[in-house]
Amino acid sequence: MIYLKTLEEIAQMRDANILVSRTLGEIAKWVAPGITTLRLDTIAREFIMDNGGVPACLGYGGFPGTLCIEVNETVVHGFPSNYVLQDGDIIGTDCVVELNGFNGDSCYTFAVGNVDPKVLDLCKATRQSLDVGIQACKEGHRIGDIANAIQTFCEARGYTIVREMCGHGIGKKMHEDPEVPNYGRRGTGSIIKNGMCIAIEPMVNLGSRNIVIERDGWTCRTKDRKPSAHYEHTVAIIDGKAEPLTTFKYIEDVLGDKSI
Repeated sequence: MIYLKTLEEIAQMRDANILVSRTLGEIAKWVAPGITTLRLDTIAREFIMDNGGVPACLGYGGFPGTLCIEVNETVVHGFPSNYVLQDGDIIGTDCVVELNGFNGDSCYTFAVGNVDPKVLDLCKATRQSLDVGIQACKEGHRIGDIANAIQTFCEARGYTIVREMCGHGIGKKMHEDPEVPNYGRRGTGSIIKNGMCIAIEPMVNLGSRNIVIERDGWTCRTKDRKPSAHYEHTVAIIDGKAEPLTTFKYIEDVLGDKSI
């Protein structure tokens, strides 16, 4: 069942989404060769709690971290660990914050040092596809319009779309209806209505679209071990259009022209 939010509820959700955006901005200060992903996770957890929020991923279904860590070929749901970031890596940091009973969700894939231009192009295209998906998200359209816009944009550039993982509704729960795939046909899926709040999150691969779930039951990686990129915004449908509740502004303030 899709739960449509009131403007008052969306205002409360905005607070949670600004906090998750600020958290990723804090992470941007620390992403560099030589830092462990576990240290980044600790920084995120402390920042969220210091600002009155709850790290919603921590303990969710047994998940051990505040951030879902996505290094290179990891698509989603990687564990924080003692892995030391290397020059040339990319790292996605997917974060969910609960604040005052509502959730905010965002992901950004960072470049670590000097990254292969082909991999940087993948990241740039994935981020652009997020904007394309948001533009297709309008009252009266359907979820399939978002999915098709993302798929068409990415595949035209030679990339592949992960099909087993998708975006989702969000609100008082981290995951609500509807599912928001990144591939599909226009004119299909749930009708987009005012008050709908969804997380749009393209997951795009440099090589094959096929994935593998590791033995931990969480970590999803590309089968061919080629890089994958992931960007995400939470949006609310207000006055017929998608209004992002999360922002990459805090990341861009830190990284400047080094942002993707």
